[in-house]
Amino acid sequence: MKAKILIIDDEVMLRNSLCSYLEDSGYVVHEAESGEEGVELALSEAPELVICDLRMPDMDGIDVIKAIRSKIPSLPVIVVSGAGVMDDVVQALRLGANDYILKPILDMAVLEHSIEKNLKQARLEIENQQYKENLEKMNKELSLGLHELHLDQQAGKQLQKKMLPEAMSVAEYSFEHFMKPSLYLSGDFLDYFTIHEKGVDEDHPDYERYVVFYIADVSGHGSSSAIVTALLKNFTYRLRRNIKRGSSDELFYPDKVLAKLNSELLETGIEKHLTVFYSVLDRKESRLHYSVGAHYPMPVLLQDGSAQFLSGEGMPIGLFQEVDCKTYSIELSESFSLVLFSDGIFEVLGQGSLNEKELQVLKLVELADGDLEQLKDKFDLANINDIPDDIAILTVTRN
Repeated sequence: MKAKILIIDDEVMLRNSLCSYLEDSGYVVHEAESGEEGVELALSEAPELVICDLRMPDMDGIDVIKAIRSKIPSLPVIVVSGAGVMDDVVQALRLGANDYILKPILDMAVLEHSIEKNLKQARLEIENQQYKENLEKMNKELSLGLHELHLDQQAGKQLQKKMLPEAMSVAEYSFEHFMKPSLYLSGDFLDYFTIHEKGVDEDHPDYERYVVFYIADVSGHGSSSAIVTALLKNFTYRLRRNIKRGSSDELFYPDKVLAKLNSELLETGIEKHLTVFYSVLDRKESRLHYSVGAHYPMPVLLQDGSAQFLSGEGMPIGLFQEVDCKTYSIELSESFSLVLFSDGIFEVLGQGSLNEKELQVLKLVELADGDLEQLKDKFDLANINDIPDDIAILTVTRN
């Protein structure tokens, strides 16, 4: 069925002629013999187009257009006028009439063409308006969603900050860190804490004999990666609690920790993996025991003014069902600095091969003497804002 059309004309013969032709063409037609009746039908019958004669008694076509435009601004109107009243046609067009047809109408196809043209234009305007309204609605919903996401990210960022440790000193050892996320939420994480020697009194020098410290880099960015950092914090917390309960001592063995972490991460099903360097410092023996879960770069050990990467290798955690974890052990000197980086540190070193960047890292650690504040200065981290990857640094110094 074609469109619904309203014809307003006081000339019966012309009105009947238009009605017959348009009905035969498939249109639904309503007719009014006066301007007042036409306005009422325009409001009650909701036609898609109006054909209105300009010269009518009482309420002429100009007044009809004014009345319709005040109530239904988008309703297309075609005016019908004699050739001698073109001034009225111009006024009608200025008031918002869409087209005009001159009397006598000798070719009804001309009228039908005008009807179809204006119906198409009106429908396009309606579609555009609906599209605009839908777009505005979607933009509003998107803005609200982004605002909520921003609030969630801020809350997540604050939670991550609270999960990070405070700077810590244990006898002659000092532990400090620096974190700079590329987004609101970081995929890098680090932690350090003491483990109390079982059966040793709190005032005994060996009470805090062991210190665990690690650095991890979760694959990807954003909320899903940040969730894994929370899981990692919870994981080590449970292992610490197991030691206090006497139910497990896995935390002392780096290879067992990484193997267990691998199993638990796979069980979550979140399809995230991480690289990690996990270590246990034995203060009494001055030894460091560590395992590597594909972490890169390896920590830099600075002793006697010379810096070198620790040796070791391993598989990423949370990617394969079985991981071959190995524990390495080194003896530490009376004075040293150990600097752990996430791989984001390479992004601030500019151009160059990976080998060149590794040499630059060693050189900057030597120039900074392993001191965290000097490291931040040498790598110019305070002046870098847009970074493609998170940056994490953990320093362990003795004397």
